[in-house]
Amino acid sequence: MTALTLSTAAAPGLRADAIVIGVAKGAGSKAAGGLVVAPGAEAVDKAYDGRLAGVLETLGASGAEGEVTKLPAPAGFKAPLVVAVGLGAEPEKDADYDGEALRKAAGAAARALAGAKKAAFALPLTDAADAGAIAEGALLGAYSFDVYKESKGSGGNAKAKNGKAPLAEVAVLGGKPRDKEHKAAIARAIAVAEELNRARDLINMPPNDLNPASFAAEAQNVAKQHGIKVQILDEKALAKGGYGGILGVGGGSAAAPRLVKLTYTHSKGAKHLAFVGKGITYDSGGISLKPAGHNETMKCDMSGAAAVFAAVVAAARLGLEVNVTGWLALAENMPSGTAVRPGDVLRMYSGKTVEVLNTDAEGRLVLADALWAASEEKPDAIVDVATLTGAMVLALGNRTFGVMANDDAFRSAIVEAAEEVGEASWPMPLPEHLRKGMDSPTADIANMGERMGGGLVAGLFLREFVGEGITWAHLDIAGPAFNEGGPFGYTPKGGTGSGVRTLVRLAELTASGDLG
Repeated sequence: MTALTLSTAAAPGLRADAIVIGVAKGAGSKAAGGLVVAPGAEAVDKAYDGRLAGVLETLGASGAEGEVTKLPAPAGFKAPLVVAVGLGAEPEKDADYDGEALRKAAGAAARALAGAKKAAFALPLTDAADAGAIAEGALLGAYSFDVYKESKGSGGNAKAKNGKAPLAEVAVLGGKPRDKEHKAAIARAIAVAEELNRARDLINMPPNDLNPASFAAEAQNVAKQHGIKVQILDEKALAKGGYGGILGVGGGSAAAPRLVKLTYTHSKGAKHLAFVGKGITYDSGGISLKPAGHNETMKCDMSGAAAVFAAVVAAARLGLEVNVTGWLALAENMPSGTAVRPGDVLRMYSGKTVEVLNTDAEGRLVLADALWAASEEKPDAIVDVATLTGAMVLALGNRTFGVMANDDAFRSAIVEAAEEVGEASWPMPLPEHLRKGMDSPTADIANMGERMGGGLVAGLFLREFVGEGITWAHLDIAGPAFNEGGPFGYTPKGGTGSGVRTLVRLAELTASGDLG
């Protein structure tokens, strides 16, 4: 993992491979449309006799978000290189750059500096929150996953594709290392980034190495390091307990399913949150086999469970005054002679029966069992996270997740929390008229309904398995969970860790009493 420090050192005298500064598209009348040098870069600009913006424009810089321009450091600097990263539009007068702009810029710079031993980030920094945003963006941007390359590493410390290791050390300039708020912001950034990167590692792991049992073993190992209680139900315990959904989905695979319960408690925790994650370690579609071209990335179908796992560990590392239970519903969905078939009826853990019309609508089946198990403890709220439907991707694209809930205020609170930490989300409805499409002549409910609005239908199905009177929300992260395109900002190609930061923020808000 990339090392990180908060420094008061002046940029010219700092020994590093590069100094990272920010530039933006001018908004003021004097520089409207032109390039402006952002706060934090004063020493570099002064060394260029105040002509840094002009030099960068000559090199083609525009200040666009994520744009990276490299130039030699001026005379007198111990670092040989200056890296100017675009922040997007300059804030209006008397306003500061927002945290997400800083995160994205720091992430883009960290990616561009792969192979460097140390970089000093002299981005705009006005308070502890800015320091945390820069730190988080740099740590997330420095991530790479190449443990299966010839030069092996370990997760974020592996050798990068271009033969260069990730940026080894980050110094955030302009902060106050001895200030309580700054220290807390940096500690939070490190904990959240490290756990989010752990989730990315799991998502990127090939399914021949990550199956329900190995995922459960990893969760157990990490959880015990942080004082989190672990309970693992194997296939025998699941059968004894009547977890028909998880067993049905996992029945076609040689790798048996698991249900993992992670329990973090705090002595001062007055509220209890339950997070439930879909953990299909590989999804072939089962008997309802996916068409060609849709199987190659299905190792990512456990992204919801990875997000829940990471969030619970992060909450423990941060010592949040809240009780958090994480449920990982783990199975592999494969076609075989023992696989569940279209037309089969499963008796779920809740006792409700489900007619399976499509075995590729399997995520809702494992979640249903876990949701009911979570409901039995009567938490103050349940949030499930899942790469659930292609319909949500069609509706919201590849970078935004949908939020459904049985409480409008809770849904709004989640959307606001996601925006605060830089995760794009959108509130979605649960139209009652779509429920009728899941009526079954054979069972209590079918696992499929109307094709149009399929993401909403899935949400309505899950709602059936939430205990009465419990506040619940569903995050469909099918779009942003796995990035098949090129990296951008602090987001890499492959597993992204979508949902982790939103869950952590929900836990923080609950701990502080700011979430109803």
